[in-house]
Amino acid sequence: MTVRCVQNCVTLARRAGTPHKGAKQRKGLMMRLGVIGGSGVYDIDGLEGAEWQTVETPWGAPSDQILTGTLNGIDMAFLPRHGRGHVHSPSDVPYRANIDALKRLGVTDILAVSACGSFREDMAPGDFVMVDQFIDRTRHRASSFFSSGCVAHVSVADPTCGSLSGKVAKAAATTGVKLHPSGTYLAMEGPQFSTLAESRMYRDHWGPDVIGMTNMPEAKLAREAEICYAPIAMVTDYDCWHPDHGAVEVSDVIRVMKANAANARATIHALTQDLSGTHAPCPHGCDTALEYAIMTAPEKRDPGLVAKLDAVAGRVL
Repeated sequence: MTVRCVQNCVTLARRAGTPHKGAKQRKGLMMRLGVIGGSGVYDIDGLEGAEWQTVETPWGAPSDQILTGTLNGIDMAFLPRHGRGHVHSPSDVPYRANIDALKRLGVTDILAVSACGSFREDMAPGDFVMVDQFIDRTRHRASSFFSSGCVAHVSVADPTCGSLSGKVAKAAATTGVKLHPSGTYLAMEGPQFSTLAESRMYRDHWGPDVIGMTNMPEAKLAREAEICYAPIAMVTDYDCWHPDHGAVEVSDVIRVMKANAANARATIHALTQDLSGTHAPCPHGCDTALEYAIMTAPEKRDPGLVAKLDAVAGRVL
């Protein structure tokens, strides 16, 4: 099944409400949970009516087809971030197309799963971390849907959704995995792991808790698309700062990753049991992030760019 990039105006109005009316117009919005699977998480089992859909976007093709269906009565859309078979390097993941495609399918909330290294002795391989802050060290990735011709500025002071993160944390706790309720994620470019000097600098002077390669610009783009975003980081290693563990070896990462993937799937199943079929207005304002963000005057906007923003910003354009 193919979902094309040209949106019907009536569909957008029903999905997102009348432009510039904010949260009051968003009551009763149907909940659809999007899951972005990271390394080791390439599908979801147990989906009813499961179907891989091809979604076309004006930002190019997403990482892969999107698996849709229902789980415990909740509409789901699953996207493997690296593609099935792990074909996309972190720097080459089509982040804008991924978020646009999920928005186009009506996703209201995203659980983002990713593997990471740890800078903290107590955040050991096998632990999960609810990320609530980021340090963005990526350099080669488009980090916004907006540009000259339609300029917008959204706040990412609090880049994750506290409400959704709380529900994810509750779900993860049911699996028995050791869960850390907050943490700062340093996003590096990759695909190489850190040098020892970099790892020591990050840990000793910058203060992040974990390090990964994929949650940025994903979190920024989700905010621009007015989607609640909750990232859960699965620790696979100690980067290379730890004197007792040495350099990161892919074989060790894969071994831990397999156990993490099973806990991630269990978390997703538990989460759907705690969700309602209706997406209430977000108390953190995730779903109205664009309300006053667009700066370019209507008569000065680039029609071509505005057309590309039909799904992401259709509510306010």
